[in-house]
Amino acid sequence: MWHTFTDLLTYVGIVLMGLLVWAALSPFEVMGWWAGWFGDRIYDGGVNPPHPPDADEFANPAAYLIFISGVGKASGETLSFREQEFLRRLDRATPGLVVIDDTFPYSVNNLPLTGQPFFARLWRWALARKLHGPKLAGYLINIRNIWQLLISADKRYGPLYNQAVAQVLLHALIRHKYQPDAAKPVFLLGYSGAAQLAVGPAIYLKELLQAPIFIISLGGVFASEPSLMAADHTYHIEGDRDLIPRWGLLAPGRWRLAGMSDFNRARRQGKFTLIRTQGMGHTSRGGYLDHKMFLPDGTAYADHTVRIVSEIIRRHATLVGVIDGAASATVADASRPVESAQEDVAQPLVPQARESTAGR
Repeated sequence: MWHTFTDLLTYVGIVLMGLLVWAALSPFEVMGWWAGWFGDRIYDGGVNPPHPPDADEFANPAAYLIFISGVGKASGETLSFREQEFLRRLDRATPGLVVIDDTFPYSVNNLPLTGQPFFARLWRWALARKLHGPKLAGYLINIRNIWQLLISADKRYGPLYNQAVAQVLLHALIRHKYQPDAAKPVFLLGYSGAAQLAVGPAIYLKELLQAPIFIISLGGVFASEPSLMAADHTYHIEGDRDLIPRWGLLAPGRWRLAGMSDFNRARRQGKFTLIRTQGMGHTSRGGYLDHKMFLPDGTAYADHTVRIVSEIIRRHATLVGVIDGAASATVADASRPVESAQEDVAQPLVPQARESTAGR
């Protein structure tokens, strides 16, 4: 019995030591980028956007939205079904909006994990395990991407990493026919931990574009960054059953005691808006993107999230056509600049939800 327990502690110690070594080596990628070891190339990843805008939208788009997926992503192609469906509905509900969802900002040059020169085979194996099981091995991708988020939030390496990501986002915009001279508004939508990859680079992207930049955090985790002051506005959508965003409170700049942090300054100056969604969790069943759970009025969770995001975009861009009128009331009633990022913004819009019984 004692030997078994000792062996278990040994295995745990080896795993922890491996994670610490992995974490210590993670900044070398961004340091290599800064030193010029990787050249200036930004990869396209060989992907085709699942929701390409039609010719009319390319001719005269009203706004651009870059969707950044959570830490389970291995390339620009590996969006979940719920994410794809959410973006399809958002694209349909928001005429004139160009949706970009094929970036991989967990890499300084947009190179997918599955295309890396030395470890591509490992990441392809991990992605296969994530998709087909056993899923535990697939979480290697999550761990690797979490290190990238921590680098983005780090005060030493973060400015370097966020500049690299800003270049990746700029490249994606230009690839989707963005005209810098037109100064069309750009919305950075970060889901879950990817909110840090929307917040961190925003200040550099705004400098590159000289255009309105808006940040949308969907159940996001992010630190206090200068971008919160530089961006035109930041919206944070948080469900009352979602515990993941609370991890952002580990960043001292998010504490109320840090009165002069960028986060608290943005909040006081009305540049940060918290939108509460009652009854919603983080992901999977009951999450923001679930189209099989419904509010009492019959609106699917995913459609409710689409309404909120669409109204945010409509507030800051002149869109073709008319968005669902319910969206305006949804955001107008559910969002306003708040004194504290942890206070409720409005009374709950929907007390309970019901699950679809189709197919039972």
